[in-house]
Amino acid sequence: MTAVSAPVLPAAPAGVPVIKSLIPHRFPILLVDRVLELAAGRSIVTVKAVTCNEPWYQGVADDATQEQLGYPVPLLIESWCQSAALLAAWDQPAEQVAGQVAVFGGMSDVVVRGAALPGDVLRHEVRISRALDGVWFFEGRTLVDGEPVLEVGSVMTALRPASALLPDGTAV
Repeated sequence: MTAVSAPVLPAAPAGVPVIKSLIPHRFPILLVDRVLELAAGRSIVTVKAVTCNEPWYQGVADDATQEQLGYPVPLLIESWCQSAALLAAWDQPAEQVAGQVAVFGGMSDVVVRGAALPGDVLRHEVRISRALDGVWFFEGRTLVDGEPVLEVGSVMTALRPASALLPDGTAV
């Protein structure tokens, strides 16, 4: 059996090609643009630029108010969680990352402190608070212009084979 080595990854910064090599997300739901900082096994800082050209703004009227242009909170949380998934996958062997998806099992103490708008850059700060065999607990926050818009007390995730999530008999 031939051993598969871990992908050669830069420490940081890293862009979309590296991100796509670690998580399965693609347009329109790839919600991380760049890895700015990384301490493998400990923490990651990523960014996501919010633009009015994203699909979720398609039906927003031209005369929409600032409140109506707020980035959807579920997508804000998803973007933060994709950053956590990147941190979990970063230093895993290639054979473990290939065909894997991050399954999030629970969140607690999630507080939305503000809104993000088109033109804002989300700065996701994620730390591992605890790690077990194949399971990670994360905490952190998201900032816009240095101000917190999201705080996450705890998120649990595990990397699992994508095929395990498909209905019986479905091919990958």
